Amino acid sequence: MRLVRQSHSNTAKGVRSSAPKGARATLALLAATALATACSAPAAEDVNPAAGQQAAAELRQKQRAHAAAVKRWGLAKAPLPAPSAPAKKPHIDTRDGFEVDDHDGLPPVFTTIPTKDKVVFLTIDDGAEKDPAFLRMMSELKIPYTAFLSDYLVKEDYGYFKKMQAAGVSLNNHTLHHRFMPDLSYGAQKREICGMQDVIEKRYGTRPTLFRPPFGNYNEDTLRAARACGIKAVPLWNEEVFVDHWEYREWDRDLRPGDIVLSHFRGKEDWEGTMPDMVRRFLKLITDKGYAVARLEDYL
Repeated sequence: MRLVRQSHSNTAKGVRSSAPKGARATLALLAATALATACSAPAAEDVNPAAGQQAAAELRQKQRAHAAAVKRWGLAKAPLPAPSAPAKKPHIDTRDGFEVDDHDGLPPVFTTIPTKDKVVFLTIDDGAEKDPAFLRMMSELKIPYTAFLSDYLVKEDYGYFKKMQAAGVSLNNHTLHHRFMPDLSYGAQKREICGMQDVIEKRYGTRPTLFRPPFGNYNEDTLRAARACGIKAVPLWNEEVFVDHWEYREWDRDLRPGDIVLSHFRGKEDWEGTMPDMVRRFLKLITDKGYAVARLEDYL
């Protein structure tokens, strides 16, 4: 309840009351009692048992739905909830060790986010497989992820990724044709990156600020071209998850807080399994190790 400080005296400064002394004392006591009662009583809008019961019922319903989704998608354990997004975004250094401002303001390249939160970030590249079951699984389990798309694959079904975007997934730049960028001139690299910016803006209404070079390979021209196309950051990855195994960048083959994990839009044509199979492997390992999946954009 919001209290407004105010005077409850019957006597204004410099003005004496004409009421008898005993009456004034009685009035003062009654006024004090009324004020105490008003301050201790809950506000009318705070007393709504029906609303509280409805909120509790809705929470129980969501919990039952999530438990049913965990069982339906074959998970041994429920994924851990991610903490709230940080109020202050972490400072990102480039993977090569130079500060962004020391390198002409080029977008930073990084494989992990500096955070103490026990979270990892799932990113999925290219757009070859368009499995409706994957969309349902990620939506029902409420697992955040970030997509990096290449037009030569996405254009087979722009609508699939529109559904993904409608579910809250950020659609980002992975070039038009997925070419090895260091082999290209600055102009050719710029056409690959800016061209994909144009496609995503036309098809999905937004112009990405995140870019991932194909194969994770880049040179200074790549970063200059990315900056010219409006890119603010270049996330790579520290681990890659497949349908049947994990691969690690670091020697100890382990997760760290803030690690970015890569996977691909792939199915049985390329893997011995499906995208939901990949997600199950991903969630099993990170949940067993006490990690939650957070949204990459919340930390950038």
